[in-house]
Amino acid sequence: MPFTLGPRALSAGYRLAAFDSIGSTNAEAMSRAREGERGPKWFVTSVQTAGRGRRHRPWIAPRGNLACSILEVMEVSPAVAATLGFAAGLALEAALRRLSVEASLRSAGSEELDFSLKWPNDVLAGRQKLAGILLEAEAIAGNGLAVVVGIGTNVVAAPEGTPTPATSLAALGVQIGAEELFAALSDGWAVFRGIWDNGRGFGEIRKLWLSRAAGLGQAVSIKSGGATIEGTFDTLDEQGCMIVRTSSGARVPITAGDVYFGAVASVGAS
Repeated sequence: MPFTLGPRALSAGYRLAAFDSIGSTNAEAMSRAREGERGPKWFVTSVQTAGRGRRHRPWIAPRGNLACSILEVMEVSPAVAATLGFAAGLALEAALRRLSVEASLRSAGSEELDFSLKWPNDVLAGRQKLAGILLEAEAIAGNGLAVVVGIGTNVVAAPEGTPTPATSLAALGVQIGAEELFAALSDGWAVFRGIWDNGRGFGEIRKLWLSRAAGLGQAVSIKSGGATIEGTFDTLDEQGCMIVRTSSGARVPITAGDVYFGAVASVGAS
């Protein structure tokens, strides 16, 4: 089954470049932007051999997993562009939720999965990482900003030894193909990208994201560089920072870091 865009994405004018195998869909998308591609265009592959996650961690997609990137050129600041990652999380979570419901209806006795969004860029199934998002931006000629949002989802296999335990749809008993998931994701992106509206709609995106947030109101530890901040995950601010309320009552904005929730927080941050 080939990769195809969903009907909503097609009607919105998105285009598609599909590969049997590629080093990195993010790298390919940004390379095309430097050559003059302005999007909106998806780049998707069956096999990714040199992908990257946050902090330059490798993100390898074996055949059957989903690795894809969306390229859009827009006239926004890098700070505003960064909030687009929250729309990406919502788009993927919505696609996963819809397809898992359909799969459970097809398979009698199977349970619907509980998906949530972990700040800043992960999608969880239960407490395990199912997908990651990497946003990159680069100024191009004409005062535009090339924004590439890479999305990797564990469909048939999950890596071992990751900071957050990982899982796959197959391991969870959900029989969904990467091609089916991509079509649903491309439609979800068209919806939530429209709500985001070059940052003007981030207030609504923020509300929707918080309604699906993992660990909201729970104990949290954030490790960033050599520092560790502990407290309670209070909210998400208007810039997309995680707000942590410490034991002293201070509200600390977090711009980056590895996040650990609940009973594992102090262990993960040690």
